[in-house]
Amino acid sequence: MKDTVMMGSDNYQAEGERAALLAKGGVPIWVGRGTKIMNCIINMNARIGKNAVIANRDGVTEAYHPSEGFYIRSGITVILKDAVINDGTII
Repeated sequence: MKDTVMMGSDNYQAEGERAALLAKGGVPIWVGRGTKIMNCIINMNARIGKNAVIANRDGVTEAYHPSEGFYIRSGITVILKDAVINDGTII
């Protein structure tokens, strides 16, 4: 993570709960291994999968994608509260 603000979580997921969710192909509340995040605000309870890239490499200044769990304002990517960003997603 670089130049990123990450909010906390309203919920606690025990290790067993996270493991069960991963076994079903779900994404627990966390940032997955191998994920790269730059210039981003991550809101509460976000679930970001493994090997995702959140970096706005195209330099988009404004974008609105709430159904995908994010928007971009003034070039800063904002991951919405309770969003799920799946493994391998590139933003």
